[in-house]
Amino acid sequence: MWTDATVPGMSRPTSYSRVSLGIMAHSSEANLLGNVHGGEIMKLADSTAGAVAYRHSGGPAVTAAMDDMTFLAPVHVGDIIKTYAQVNWAGTSSMEIGVRVEAQPWGNAGDEPVHVASAYFVFVAIDEDGKPRPVPPLETETPADVRRQREAEIRRSHRLARKAEIDRGREG
Repeated sequence: MWTDATVPGMSRPTSYSRVSLGIMAHSSEANLLGNVHGGEIMKLADSTAGAVAYRHSGGPAVTAAMDDMTFLAPVHVGDIIKTYAQVNWAGTSSMEIGVRVEAQPWGNAGDEPVHVASAYFVFVAIDEDGKPRPVPPLETETPADVRRQREAEIRRSHRLARKAEIDRGREG
């Protein structure tokens, strides 16, 4: 049913599935201070990551975890919010997607965009029955891609170690 992404050994370059989305922040997404809710930014980042995961895996993929989201600056009503995402790491059926969020005042195209948040999502590709399915290996293209892949492997090992430690604590 899916594309050649399910063929074992067929790698995808990092550039294949990169996605950028943009929206204008509205008052319905803001708190009483006029700042966009963090949850709205998380939702946009998750949607962007989901599009990347679908492209890389060649079919449906679901959010399994959000490893980390760091908010660096507020986003205001009227700002143009842009997300940039790519696969950082691909395993057997899961992928880490890194997302960068930037904001820029809508009325001044000359202002430099501000890096307002970064996040790391783990997605699992699923088949028609909702079961994990294989994803293609990731082919890095630049030194920055190699760095992102290495850092994703570190986050993965920390996530797995944390889960193992929690599971041990619950057993005893």
